[in-house]
Order: sequence, then structure tokens, then C-alpha cells
Amino acid sequence: MFRVSRSSPSFSRALSGLLTLFVLVVCSPAQDTFHTETSSGADRIRIAVADFKPAGADAQTGSLKQTFDTTLSSDLTAAGIFDIVSKSLQPQATPGGPQEISLAQWAASPSSAAMVAFGSLAAQSGHVTVQGYLFDAKNTQFPQVLVKQYSEEATEDSARQIAHRFADEIIFRLGGGIPGIAETRIFYIKLGGGNKEVWSMDYDGANPHALTSLGTVSISPRVAPDNSRVAFSSLGRDGFQIRMYSLLLGRMVTLPIAGGTNLSPAWSPNGREFAYSSSRSGDPEIWIADSNGGSSRRITSFHGPDVSPTYNPKSGAQIAWISGRTGLPQLYIMETDGSGVQRLTDGGYATSPSWSPNGQFIAYAWNRKYGPGAPGGQDIYVMEVASKRWIQLTHDIGRCDFPSWSPDGRHIVFANSASGRAGDTTVMSMLADGTQRHALTGSGADMPNWSWK
Repeated sequence: MFRVSRSSPSFSRALSGLLTLFVLVVCSPAQDTFHTETSSGADRIRIAVADFKPAGADAQTGSLKQTFDTTLSSDLTAAGIFDIVSKSLQPQATPGGPQEISLAQWAASPSSAAMVAFGSLAAQSGHVTVQGYLFDAKNTQFPQVLVKQYSEEATEDSARQIAHRFADEIIFRLGGGIPGIAETRIFYIKLGGGNKEVWSMDYDGANPHALTSLGTVSISPRVAPDNSRVAFSSLGRDGFQIRMYSLLLGRMVTLPIAGGTNLSPAWSPNGREFAYSSSRSGDPEIWIADSNGGSSRRITSFHGPDVSPTYNPKSGAQIAWISGRTGLPQLYIMETDGSGVQRLTDGGYATSPSWSPNGQFIAYAWNRKYGPGAPGGQDIYVMEVASKRWIQLTHDIGRCDFPSWSPDGRHIVFANSASGRAGDTTVMSMLADGTQRHALTGSGADMPNWSWK
């Protein structure tokens, strides 16, 4: 077990390992640290990702292979659970199949690989075919771990998607049975021309494209667990109302919620209902409606705004949300009938909770030292629900908000404004211990939400 102090500026970098993502949480200087596992295993597996061998003389083969090779290597690196062998340390040979690979060379220094991903790619007659292998370099008797064949239309996007699928297969086999996220998507708000529209992109920031073109201000997109619809709030003649976009139909669909200001929808894990904030009864309160917007019921009733609900995706029986009932906004949890209310934060200014897939943690934005003359900015934190202990994930990178967990529980996406100016925000991704932080978009992107699968 790691022993670290809250004052250590680099302690979060010690938290990640293969198949294990330790979240160390500190409540006060007088308390010891502890760890909880969000996946299984102990050590990073060292894996070599060979460039695939071109098969055939089709003119498209070279460019498609380059796209595939780059994407596969990036996916496995981004997973955060592997020790990736540098290309410069790999054997020069490019094996296209089992008969062409010398596992002893890949297992020996300087490569020292425990696993090797390799294969071939060919473009022919408008189709791209990929044969992919994962071999155990240390097992000379039964080395084959995985073999997959893919055939799609010969396009750059197809090459990327095949690489995503093969990467997810490898991550699933070697990552403790937790599905990979290379095929997931992130939904977000894009600022342009004074409007804010709902956009979508691949998990790695590729393939960004607009979903809505409403010509108004839309905020807080939330995708359904089955990836069929996106709920969000949009400004119209009746103020902000919950609206719905069908990913299956590719268009807006009717949602009969009206009365007051309606904000921040959040899907239940079974997709049968969603929670949201509504001011129809006066103060903004948390309400729950069925998936079509009907049968609304209020579950909070207290002076002060209640906003930003999010379900416990593991149980579906609890909701975390932000309430100003005691003054400044604080993080709370409750049962879905409004009972069992617990306050989790003990001060400052909290916003935008997101519950981890395993139900153990909540990520949120928090300015712990908020107040007149108080230093410090808004950063992303993770709290263990059972103990109310927390860890700070971002430091000194500007204003951070709207965290959202990946479905594997190993990553968090969030919005960051280095300057603090309105509209100057980018969507960023990091491992759930705060490491491997990188931008997914340029400026003008905000309020990300990671798809459930």
C-alpha cells in the first residue's frame, strides 16, 4: 500500500497500475490514507504493439494501415493499464501472422515484451481486411491469446473503427474482464456564432460532428444508457426546457415537459426514467420523469436551489446532486424517493457531480476555498461515498468543471478553461487518478458526457 501525504504534489502519479486503478483519498492531515480498488490485478503488463504488415498492392493499403496502426497504438496507450514497448525497442521484422513472428526476439531485451499485438491489413475491391493477433511472448507452448478478423468498407473511418474494436478486445482480455472504451463516444456542447449546440465525438476526440442545429443555447447533454437518445436543456420562448434528440432517427423528438425552468437531465441506469431540476413549484427542485417525459414527481422540497442530479449507475437507487439549502452549493446524496439525505462536502462551492460506474466514488468540481479574498480555483475532485474522503485530481490548470466518468471507471473527461474566460473552454480527458491528462478538443467545447458503453 502506498503511503503518501496530502501535501505531496506528485502523489497521484503513483496511483495507476495494470488492471488496478488505486484511488487514494485523504480527508484531513490527521487521518491515514487508504486505498480501494476499482479493478483487479496488480502490475502493468508490458505489451508491444507491432505495426501491421501490408498485404496486397492496393493503393489504399498504405494510408489505411497507417491510420489503423496509429489508432491501435493510441488506444492501448490511452487505456492506462499497459506498459507500452517503444517502437524503437521492437525487433525490425514486421510479422503478419503466427508463422512470421519470433516470440523469443520480442520477449528478449530491449523489447522485453510479455504480450505482442500484431497482424496484417489489406485493401482490395473497396474493402479493408484486418487479421489481428495477440500472443503471449513468454508462453512458447500455447502463445495465442486472441485472434480476430475484420472486414469493412475501405475508408479511413473504417480503419479507425476496426482498430478501436481490436483494442477493446485486447483490453477486455488483459484488463480483468472490464470492456474497453475505444468504441464509446463523448457528447458535449460546442459554442459557435453565439449559439451552443450538442455535438458528439469519438472517445479520443476524433470524428467531431454536430447533432443539433437549433440556433439557440443548449446545455448539459446526457446520453441514454442504450445510446438511443440524448437529453439536454435548451433555451426557448418558455425559458430552458428539457429536449430530446434521437440518435436512431437522427432528429429531435417530442418531450412533453413544461412549466418553470427545467435543467440538467440525468438518465437512470435502466433508461426508464430521468431526473432533472425544475422550478415549476418555485425553488428549483429535483424531479423524476419517465423516459418519455411523463409521470413527473418531485423528490426534494427545501428552500434553496437543487440542481445537477446524477444516478448511482451501479444500483440505480441513489441520486447525488447539488443543493444550496445551507447557503453555498454543496454535494448531497439521497434515495430516489427523496429519503436518506446526506451532505458530503463540508464547505466551499461544489458543482457538477458524476457517479462512478462501480457506485463507490463521485467526481465533482469544487472550489474548497471559495469566499471573499480566498485563494484557489475550481478543480476536479473524487470522493469515496462511504467514507466521505476525497482526493484532488487537477491542480493549477485553470477552472475545471463538468467531470464525467468513462464506462470502464478508469478515465474522467471534464471541461477546462485555462484563462477563465467564457467560451474559452476545452474538453479534456485523464485517468481517474489525475494522470495522462490531455485535450480532446480546441476551445469552445464544454459540458462533456461520456456514453455508458
